[in-house]
Amino acid sequence: MTDGIERASTGFSIEGLEAFYGAAQILFGVDLTLAPGELVALVGRNGAGKSTILKAVVGLGARACGSIRYGGTELLGMPTHKIASLGVGYVPEERRVFAELTVAENLLAGARTSQSGSQRWTFDSVLELFPALSKLLDRRAGLLSGGEQQMLTVARTLMGNPTLLLLDEPSEGLAPLIVRQMSDAIAELKREGIAILLSEQNLQFARRLCDRAYILEKGRILATGDLGSLLDDKHVSRALMV
Repeated sequence: MTDGIERASTGFSIEGLEAFYGAAQILFGVDLTLAPGELVALVGRNGAGKSTILKAVVGLGARACGSIRYGGTELLGMPTHKIASLGVGYVPEERRVFAELTVAENLLAGARTSQSGSQRWTFDSVLELFPALSKLLDRRAGLLSGGEQQMLTVARTLMGNPTLLLLDEPSEGLAPLIVRQMSDAIAELKREGIAILLSEQNLQFARRLCDRAYILEKGRILATGDLGSLLDDKHVSRALMV
């Protein structure tokens, strides 16, 4: 791999984020920071609000208020395509691929240069990161296994050359070997200097990768810090049921 990508001049922050589905409030005053090149994990049980936070960043899902800033720009209220053009990449939990297109066509559909005009991630470099895809280029994406679709979704997002990457449960439902390959790939992205916000229930997976973690419980930040240390806290353990 080559030297690290150009980083945003300032980091990423969420302040006082609240989110609503109809009259039901899902997030309550969430505050979060992410420095350039840092990997931060959002950890919590199902329904804690992890996915809602990621969707709010890219303008999807629940109605939200508060502040979400990246590179000095307010993202809240901005159209999703504009947020993507600022260098924000989003890999949803659902592994969205273009089922009728081939793997190669899916990758090319995601191609975009960064806001600065640089192009760290290309067709060849994403295949270097996920070599298993190189043998599947002519296969329709809808025929791939779950693990292959997950790799393709991440690779296609990288083709947009993001400087901030949002990953929603990237290890969910994957075979242990694929989980390890995904972990290795994310570790490489971190070394490349991409800031990563990772939503994850797999504590071992998150602990291996993250610099810091935020523990969510019922839409609120319960604790933040080193994940290993947090897991020794009885209140955190109770919230995570570990």
